[in-house]
Amino acid sequence: MKLIGSLTSPYVRKVRIVMAEKKLDYRLELEDVWAADSKITTSNPLAKVPCLIMEDGGAVFDSRVIVEYVDTLSPVGKLIPGTGRERAEVKTWEALADGICDAAILVRLEKTGAFRKDSERCQAWIDRQMAKVTEGLRAASAALDERAWCVGNTCTLADISIGVALGYLDFRFPEIAWKAEYANLAAHAEKLNKRPSFIDTAPPQS
Repeated sequence: MKLIGSLTSPYVRKVRIVMAEKKLDYRLELEDVWAADSKITTSNPLAKVPCLIMEDGGAVFDSRVIVEYVDTLSPVGKLIPGTGRERAEVKTWEALADGICDAAILVRLEKTGAFRKDSERCQAWIDRQMAKVTEGLRAASAALDERAWCVGNTCTLADISIGVALGYLDFRFPEIAWKAEYANLAAHAEKLNKRPSFIDTAPPQS
């Protein structure tokens, strides 16, 4: 399999961590979707990464679909419960974590993107998205409480997803002091960041 992605996308990182936890082999093909010569639309008409190209050439996107698919490819480390309440809880954690990333990326694009002049950037829009990040962190901390894992008694996609979201905030928004406010999330992130799958997929710091 081939995974088209970037080293800085939290959604790509989520897929890469899942692939590592599942011990699946794949080839990472880096793609800059913002480049004028990007070929991403030949695989994903929405021009987004990640995009998984399977052995027969078929394409699977986006990250939520990819991780659900690859979790079925190996019995190693089941990350998404098959049915029931726990499955819904894991997928809700993923939605929450992805939502934090969605809002943070919109803030970054509004602040630094080349699509607007400085005079056109909207502070009200930035504030609205940052409020989603703030509420998302509050909700994640409350839901985790003092538990060792987000759902059940082992690492699942819920933990991976929120760990990736927290890592993205550290990467792009180091000024957000979420660790000081949410000690349980900080401890959880520290634990996850010691896993080889998180270490090997950490975004570049330069």
